[in-house]
Amino acid sequence: MLQTVTAKLKILVDPASRKLLRDTMKAYSNACNEIAEYIFRTHDLKRYSVHKEVYYPIRERYGLRSQMAESCIRTVVGAYRTILANQKEWIKPGFLHPQLDLVWNRDYSLSGKTGLFSVNTLEGRIKVPFCKQGYEQYFSEGCRFGTAKLVTKHGKFFLHVPVTYEIRKLKKEEVTNVVGIDRGIRFLAVTYDSKGKTVFHDGRSVKQKRAHYKALRKELQQVRTPSSRRRIRSIGQRENRWMRDVNHCISKALTRNHPEGTLFVLEDLRGIRSATEKVRVKDRYVSVSWSYYDLEQKLVYKALRNHQLAEKVDPAYTSQTCPVCGHTEKGNRNKREHLFCCQSCGYRSNDDRIGAMNLHRLGIELLVPDAAAAE
Repeated sequence: MLQTVTAKLKILVDPASRKLLRDTMKAYSNACNEIAEYIFRTHDLKRYSVHKEVYYPIRERYGLRSQMAESCIRTVVGAYRTILANQKEWIKPGFLHPQLDLVWNRDYSLSGKTGLFSVNTLEGRIKVPFCKQGYEQYFSEGCRFGTAKLVTKHGKFFLHVPVTYEIRKLKKEEVTNVVGIDRGIRFLAVTYDSKGKTVFHDGRSVKQKRAHYKALRKELQQVRTPSSRRRIRSIGQRENRWMRDVNHCISKALTRNHPEGTLFVLEDLRGIRSATEKVRVKDRYVSVSWSYYDLEQKLVYKALRNHQLAEKVDPAYTSQTCPVCGHTEKGNRNKREHLFCCQSCGYRSNDDRIGAMNLHRLGIELLVPDAAAAE
């Protein structure tokens, strides 16, 4: 099967190249805004007819190369189609920040040997070095680059490149280790594997930091000034970046700490938002905003890359079922004390660990469904 990941390469530019790239990116964004205005007026999303109306005017006005002008049209039409699919109404996209979409082998190329990034600009092609440390794997045979995006952040240039490569998906008959993963707030992830080993990934520091961001946003919302609103947006972006990094670290640890041939078993948490919205108002932000899905996505693609597999199962009663005798009862679990005590056999343990143990059992049943049905 094919897997696509986005590599974020840092571009190392000198002052002359910096100015040229900035001018090119600004011209590209301005051209996108003009095309967006035309489509908003006409509601025309056919690339051929849009090309007929705007191609030559934007090339002349902004000095774009032919492929750049084509990319502008493709970028704006794609943005409108995404908005219509999600919002079901005509909303004009805004290209506020300088950007540049680049087609592989037409607008840009990358050389793993020389470490040079060749890119088309308003004044022709230039070659600048890029930082390839840690990205050597993407320049191996069999990797294909797609349409990339050049962006700036804090005065630095970054190239976001989609890299597609072929991997061999792990078959269920090749599984040698099963790991149940219970996700939560107190512990971001609790794992239980085929050797009986349990690992807790503590979430207290994450909970405290998110509470700090929440209090800071509340304080700024009461100010009601343009600067406070800008500050709120930057805080939200910072919190999201930090939370994504936390999930990257956890998913990386999970895949690295278990061998090839591992099956990770997760709860299918679709619809969790409607359930968490029923909690107390003061606790609702913590429950509703938790990034379960982001951690799941990162684990899925990292597992595939490491010849591992991630599967989802029905989470019903995984925290109320005794993994020793199978007795299921709501009274088995004490949520306040995070304790599980079976009312039938008396088995006691942490309630999150019980969830991971039951997910481990469900993973084994996925591998041998006939045996599970016989039981």
